[in-house]
Amino acid sequence: MEIGVYTFVENTPDPATGKVLDPAQRLRDLMEEVELADQVGLDVFGIGEHHRPDFLAPAPPMLLAAAAERTKSIRLSTAVTVLSSDDPVRVYEQFATLDLLSRGRAEIMAGRGSFIESFPLFGYDLNDYDELFAEKLELLLAIRDNDRITFEGKHRAPLDNQGVYPRTPRKIPVWVAVGGNPPSAIRAGSLGLPMALAIIGGMPERFAPFVELFHKAAAHYGHDPQTLPVGLNTHGYVADTSQRAADEFFPSYAAQMTHIGRERGWPPTTREHFDAGLPLRAHLMIGSPEQVIEKILFQHEQLGHARYLMQMSVGTMPHKAIMRSIELFGTRVAPAVRSKLKETQPRRAEPDTAGATPSRT
Repeated sequence: MEIGVYTFVENTPDPATGKVLDPAQRLRDLMEEVELADQVGLDVFGIGEHHRPDFLAPAPPMLLAAAAERTKSIRLSTAVTVLSSDDPVRVYEQFATLDLLSRGRAEIMAGRGSFIESFPLFGYDLNDYDELFAEKLELLLAIRDNDRITFEGKHRAPLDNQGVYPRTPRKIPVWVAVGGNPPSAIRAGSLGLPMALAIIGGMPERFAPFVELFHKAAAHYGHDPQTLPVGLNTHGYVADTSQRAADEFFPSYAAQMTHIGRERGWPPTTREHFDAGLPLRAHLMIGSPEQVIEKILFQHEQLGHARYLMQMSVGTMPHKAIMRSIELFGTRVAPAVRSKLKETQPRRAEPDTAGATPSRT
């Protein structure tokens, strides 16, 4: 399993003081967090796009490019690129540049977006919400897979045998971000793209039908489901003890979820609601290293995912606390999860000298 961290680079008021960090300092803190994630052996760091005053990542490729110069091995992904309101030509150019800069570590997680601010900002009609994403994803994949492009759609000027540069030595991985919409899981499978499943509430095992839809769609359209990974993205936080983890994470989480919920008609997030998300079968990946290990493995039994990304900052968590959480996640949680999954994977026998097909043991 690939294990990593993602963030939307929140910059919200401290629940205790009401103060907001200097944006420049918040971004410097972000670079330290990416650098530490790389040093402790995590596989992926994702930065998601939002166009709101309480977030500092309207342009993830710029932040990922800065991170590329401070890291060596970690994969650098969006989480999410709001493709519906972007230009696939520019998206490819930016990520091809990032891929060259990072020596092959760039990834795109394409989604329709959970907020709507980018649509009026860039002149798109919300009535075209799904159509925009489908058309632009088709174009992005065509650009990625072909040196020259001829394309005509409804939502941008046509391309007639145009080249899009720079090119990279490999196909940049494109994941489809899926929330609570089954057709999105079907779309990912039908296109033969990996699916990143975001779970911010409920029992994760209830999302197993999304994985089933994804695999069925892949098989129906001639793709091998076994070669298409599923990723799982959830809120989470690791501390030395379970009580400390819950107590440290709750204030900023409650403040931000209540703020967002107010816009969407959700009730305020109380400690009772929060605590209901902590048990093994619930959605919050919060606790001591041992608890988080157990929960990741439990969810893997239900969903069979090959990547897990944790969002540690929901609201602005103190930088020192996030650094400690990343340290524990990378040095204690990730190695234990990888080791346990390696133990439980079926072993393949070596082929004999006649070239017989290996059998499972």
